[in-house]
Amino acid sequence: MTQITPQPGILDIALYEGGQSRIEGVSDILKLSSNENPFGPSPDVRAAIAGAIADVHRYPNTDHAPLRETIGAVHGLDPARIICGVGSDEVLQFLAQAYAGPGDEVLHTEHGFAMYPILAHAVGATPVEVPERERVTDVDALLAACTERTKLVFIANPNNPTGTMIGAQEVERLAAGLPEGALLVLDGAYAEFVDGFDGGAGLVDRRDNVFMTRTFSKLYGLGGLRIGWGYGPKAIIDVLMRIRQPFNLSQVQMEAAIAAMRDRDHAARCVAENARLRVWLRRELAGLGIPSDPSFGNFLLARFADRTEAEAADDHLKSRGVIVRRVGGYGLPHCLRITVGDEAGCARVADGLRSFREGRT
Repeated sequence: MTQITPQPGILDIALYEGGQSRIEGVSDILKLSSNENPFGPSPDVRAAIAGAIADVHRYPNTDHAPLRETIGAVHGLDPARIICGVGSDEVLQFLAQAYAGPGDEVLHTEHGFAMYPILAHAVGATPVEVPERERVTDVDALLAACTERTKLVFIANPNNPTGTMIGAQEVERLAAGLPEGALLVLDGAYAEFVDGFDGGAGLVDRRDNVFMTRTFSKLYGLGGLRIGWGYGPKAIIDVLMRIRQPFNLSQVQMEAAIAAMRDRDHAARCVAENARLRVWLRRELAGLGIPSDPSFGNFLLARFADRTEAEAADDHLKSRGVIVRRVGGYGLPHCLRITVGDEAGCARVADGLRSFREGRT
């Protein structure tokens, strides 16, 4: 019998595990495991979805022009250099498909997003994990790891799950030091939470070896609809458009994203509340002897003495209906990633960890 086998690298992929959302026997659940916006999307989004439903029997437009124009207007970008995808994950996948393959290397940082090595394996390339410096992207280590086989360098800035980031000068130094033919990919899923940060768009405009991705899943509260986008040199956009499925986004998705991005007041309120509550929660955890690095996203990476203590804290929170994220798979077994919720949610986390420290149930 002929054996049907997958392409090299596919079976090396460990299945991605999303954040837990249920606890057996518990009904009052507070889910803080997936970095979702606790305030949800703009009310305008619901109206846009309702309006788009009437035409779901029609194929959507294939060029995403209204969405690209809205993104361009809000961020001051050329719509012709924007590509939209099913979450920013799909745009990252396009880049891997187009620019890496067998014999090539794809660099990512030690505690970087779990999808980067998955994308490398999926196209038969070799993922190369590069050490960080105290949970922060190390530009010197990345440059030292580059070879003539390096084709893609993925960094999330701010990074998930650490919440840390590097400054514009360091990012530019990294881009300038890459070998010829290598592309720096700046994953900006959490860029909107950083005051005055363009996610790397300015660097994309100045160089031909930098690409930026963004998402509607975090700030805009559209994780369930899966919408993302990328911005890069026109030559790279032209390549990616050749492998993008023509109807990868539905009209419902596009109308929802347009409405979300146009409501700047809702976005600003969400950013402000996240910043305020992130500071409050970090201070509360520090007072309990649970440190965390300054975070630039909508989550904290809480550090415990060891894996045993982190898992005990997680179990205690679950007993109270609070779900956070274990990050042992990211090389951080002594940590828990905690989404910054609303005020009541943050208070519930702080109280839960306080009772854990005090030995209360």
